[in-house]
Amino acid sequence: MKMKTLTLTLGLSGTALAAALVLPALAQESLLPEGFGNPADTPAPRPTPAPTPSATPTPSSAPVNGSAPPPAVPTIGTTSASAAAEGGEADEEGEETESGGLKYDLPPGARRLLTRVGPLTPETGGLAPDAFGVRGQYAAAIMRKTNGQLASRWAQILLRRSLASAIDTPDTINGADLAADRASLLLRMGESIIARRIVQSVDYDRASPRLVAAAQQTYLANADPAGMCPYVPAGLAHGDEQAWRLTSAICSGLSGEAGPAGWAIGRVRSSGKISNFDILLAERVLGATGAGRRSTTIEWDKVDRLTSWRFGMATATAIPVPDALRTAAPSNIKSWTVLAPMTDMASRIAAAPEAAARGVLSSEAYVSLLSAAASEEEPTETVAAQTEQLRGAFRLATGADRYAAMERLWGAGANPTGRYAAMVATARAAAALPVNTDVGGDPWQLLGSMLAGGYDENAVAWVPTVSVGSRAWGVLAVGSPRPLTGMSAGAVGQFAGDDDSAEALRSKFLLAGLAGLGRLDAGAAASAAGDLEVDLGKQTRWSRAIMAAAERREPGMVALLAAAGLQGDWADVPPYHLYYIVRALRDVGLASEARMIAAEALVRV
Repeated sequence: MKMKTLTLTLGLSGTALAAALVLPALAQESLLPEGFGNPADTPAPRPTPAPTPSATPTPSSAPVNGSAPPPAVPTIGTTSASAAAEGGEADEEGEETESGGLKYDLPPGARRLLTRVGPLTPETGGLAPDAFGVRGQYAAAIMRKTNGQLASRWAQILLRRSLASAIDTPDTINGADLAADRASLLLRMGESIIARRIVQSVDYDRASPRLVAAAQQTYLANADPAGMCPYVPAGLAHGDEQAWRLTSAICSGLSGEAGPAGWAIGRVRSSGKISNFDILLAERVLGATGAGRRSTTIEWDKVDRLTSWRFGMATATAIPVPDALRTAAPSNIKSWTVLAPMTDMASRIAAAPEAAARGVLSSEAYVSLLSAAASEEEPTETVAAQTEQLRGAFRLATGADRYAAMERLWGAGANPTGRYAAMVATARAAAALPVNTDVGGDPWQLLGSMLAGGYDENAVAWVPTVSVGSRAWGVLAVGSPRPLTGMSAGAVGQFAGDDDSAEALRSKFLLAGLAGLGRLDAGAAASAAGDLEVDLGKQTRWSRAIMAAAERREPGMVALLAAAGLQGDWADVPPYHLYYIVRALRDVGLASEARMIAAEALVRV
């Protein structure tokens, strides 16, 4: 029955599937990909200023050990939103907040408190309320300094889960400000939908200036101009006046007030502080409401980058964005593209491999998106071929044929990100492959595919088929829910003997993972470290911080510091970072996530 899932999905019409898919909901049906963990449900860019001598624009879940597969901050303004919001905070809990004169009519009993903010509870897959400890300003500072471009898919999944949790607000920070920093980091990670849920967890009249700025970027990332409207008074009072005047014009148009909308647009244009292209995009939104110029023509010829304003306004009004701009866009905007169901399918498919490899899309969501693209009236040859191979990976008659289809998918990736994304897509099919299938002597890609979806029990069933010292053995040595027998410095040395990675980085990651998981005794670890010339015990400010957070039993802070230590590509990650991350995660009860991160390192290096 499970093998028929893909076939049925591929058989739906494009319209029916698009209606059923609503990708953001599907992609985030769980904050943890299927088979991994309990089920659960920056700011900056503003319209680009016109060039003036004074303007200085800035450049743009843990596995449930189940044995069977279950059914950047882009910029467009002269200052960042966080800088624009530096000047104020909301009042204390229970008092009326000064937010540009906003009024809120909900009775007190229906108001949401700033003392605990976030949609996920422990019962729905979130962390405990005290997961980030009591040092709120410290946590917020780390969030602001984390760029969101993480080497590890599993680190992204864990951080998303942590930031979305209903956490207690420490006394040292305003709850709205902490929510702003959480939402801003999620936006840099490409997690536009979860960022919106964080923003919506705070009543808009209690939004601090920092959260007002984050809200603007969040609703742009979700291509939802109307979502910004409640924040207009506060934005005009505390934020980028011209950007919020454009927003005010759009909101007036949505309310059917053509006069105020036209007046606001005219005032922004006469100021000369916003590029005319961005003003035209706002007018295009107004035209869609019936309150503005219907004949506005959008020409991208002189536009050199895709900003959040341009993404949000163009996507909301179905304006095609040139492929060159989408290709050159920051990674987080590419992920917003995938999660926006109103974006054309070709653009979503083009951005999907990176989103899947990063962890924005689960394996199930990625397969569903490919299925939706294949069911369109005239799918591209590339999509048709890819989905045909994917269909074969699920339903061909023999295990050998299904494995051959997977290998073709893994080999078709144009780059390492595309190849790993293919492993994400085949995770369920790989987990269902019979263990007696002939997969060659070193099926590390097969095991990497399973673990990309969290199917660790399915992967461990292959232990008897792999040779000690092979790459597949290394993946299982750290990814298995139970330690393998015979682990020693000699076994690590045997692995290193066949290591073709630059500077034996893969072997160093294997050692770091095993040591962090406690699967190699101190003597063996020291011996192997000497052979590989690596210092896993190196002390830095970061290493001390993550181990201190582990000692305080703060899993959210550990997840945040782990992400901070995994910024960039895997080639940029020092082996001692992986050691401390795995060890700290294990210490705070997140051993499953630790194993998945360690295994991912061996697959992707």
